[in-house]
Amino acid sequence: MKHILVFLTVIIVSFYFFPISFTFLPSINTKMMLAVLGILIFLWGCIQSRKVVIPQMLFVASVIACIFSFTGFYSVSYNNTNDYTYATYVISMWVWLGGAYAVCSIISRLHGYISVKLIANYLIGVCVAQCIMALLIDNIPAVKFFVDSIVVSNTERMERIKRLYGVGASLDVAGIRFSAVLTMIAVLLSHDKAIRSNRKTIAIYVFLFILIAVIGSMIARTTNIGIVLSVCYIIYASGIWKTQIKKTDIKLWGVLVSITVFLVLVCIYLYNNVPIAHNLLHFAFEGLINWIERGEWRTDSTDALQTMWVFPETFKTWMIGDGYFIDPSNPGGYYMRTDIGYCRFIFYCGLIGISVFSIFFVYLSAACYRRFPQEKSLFLLLLILVFVIWLKVSTDIFLVYALFLCIPMIQKRTDNQLKLP
Repeated sequence: MKHILVFLTVIIVSFYFFPISFTFLPSINTKMMLAVLGILIFLWGCIQSRKVVIPQMLFVASVIACIFSFTGFYSVSYNNTNDYTYATYVISMWVWLGGAYAVCSIISRLHGYISVKLIANYLIGVCVAQCIMALLIDNIPAVKFFVDSIVVSNTERMERIKRLYGVGASLDVAGIRFSAVLTMIAVLLSHDKAIRSNRKTIAIYVFLFILIAVIGSMIARTTNIGIVLSVCYIIYASGIWKTQIKKTDIKLWGVLVSITVFLVLVCIYLYNNVPIAHNLLHFAFEGLINWIERGEWRTDSTDALQTMWVFPETFKTWMIGDGYFIDPSNPGGYYMRTDIGYCRFIFYCGLIGISVFSIFFVYLSAACYRRFPQEKSLFLLLLILVFVIWLKVSTDIFLVYALFLCIPMIQKRTDNQLKLP
């Protein structure tokens, strides 16, 4: 029975991590549904305890988000535009928090506790499920028809650009979230004693890491950022760079190298003998393959990004932006034809706005670093991930932080409130 409940919880977590809208209810997505549920659960807990408890780090983060929203609103008002993409960011933040609170409450009710590792394991399960679903959708017409018939998605565009997609997981949004989860696996492999003490458990986490890395890169090459960041951290944490390798690290590297070599050989065989796999692997690792075959590391997307480094020409735009995030002459396009995060934020709300937004994530990482000392490295990696991602796209991973911000609130609830009905 519990296995079924865990499976259903994975689906609920996926509805949060990869929100979707159903074709029979297109005006609302699953993130909003979970946010409403989270608010109701929070209010019921407040009624039972007869007090409202909001952690300090959540309050401070909300204040910074309000300031960032104000910078966007000021830019929009000053420039007389109607682009409120980030002028309402604090509302978006609290919607994510509501959804995160619902997810954490459900997880804690099922297991009787909540922790960083438990949340990470659920997110790993969600990403693995999305990768498997992406392959099923791409190879089994009946699965594709079923998913497309109940989930609102831009399937025509995905078919035109020939990309894999899961249930709500596609393009850079999926790649960024895969990257965040890969860093979680890296931290668990490097520091979790229960995982590192068992060779079988190590093998499972390494296999899941590679599965998400490979298939995730087929869905979105942004996943490569998480791969590089995670591998670099595993090397750093192992102490191999200073010739001080622990016995547990030898065990980890033995399993890691063995599984990696085996799967690389499998990928090489598929690349050379299976046309469909050839195309998917070429897209996923285009830079590496071009380097091996042609001696140059390049991809179509990096070539395009090199033309998108566009900066303001006036002092006003540098300071407060132009108030445009979306191209006013092309609702589906990017203002100033740049998709680079740093450029888009500067054009929207200037250096003032992007500085406040940066402080927002620095504070979140610092607060979680102090609150969760055993997994503190994770929040340094997430912070690095945020700033590296902005070199490519303009988005954030607050939804990941939101889950961890809810842990202290959940932990303060009584055992009666956590008990399954």
